[in-house]
Amino acid sequence: MTKTPWIAALAASTLISLGASMAAAADLTAAPEAAPVATEIAPALSPWQVRVRGLGVITQDRGSVDGVAGSDLSYSDSVIPELDISYYFTDNVAAELILGTTYADIYGEGSLSGLGTVGRTWVLPPTLTLQYHFTDFGNFKPYIGAGVNYTVFYNQEPDAANSLKVKNQLGAALQVGADYMIDDHWGVNVDVKKLFLEPSFDVNVGGTDLSGKANLNPWMIGTGITYRF
Repeated sequence: MTKTPWIAALAASTLISLGASMAAAADLTAAPEAAPVATEIAPALSPWQVRVRGLGVITQDRGSVDGVAGSDLSYSDSVIPELDISYYFTDNVAAELILGTTYADIYGEGSLSGLGTVGRTWVLPPTLTLQYHFTDFGNFKPYIGAGVNYTVFYNQEPDAANSLKVKNQLGAALQVGADYMIDDHWGVNVDVKKLFLEPSFDVNVGGTDLSGKANLNPWMIGTGITYRF
């Protein structure tokens, strides 16, 4: 009977040690990982973009008639709507097709000033440029571009001349501009283009056939709205 307390104490000690071991093992068990928090991923933008601009066309006002000393020409300026369609190959590189049409009155200057208005023609100058867009300025996105222009002259009407034919012309184009994006899709745009355009023409004045060159070389200055799909 004297061994009972000793056995009880040994049993109690064993239970305490076992409990401590189980507690330590529980502490070493890795806590379950927290469930990942769902994050919203913005949809990728389409590579397509359109712009609508109001465009001022400002010509160089130079030209000449072959064989007529002191001859010169000038042309009326105009304000027209313009539609641009762009495709982004990367975030930085895009191609842009520029569409618009206008008309120009042609005036005799210098030794031709007595003619007044020689005639008028409608002008369709579709232009394709390859652009580089800078993307390091937040919502402000400037760009530069260069490309080609093919200008079609149509609905030509002589005035002081008996007949007038301005010939279609292929030329180069330079461009600089910037978008300020209000959100991922909408923005405002400012754009300046220089077209190198010096078409030849044939004209008949007073029964005499003449030819020459019209140095238009217009600046095209526009502002408008950008939409990225």
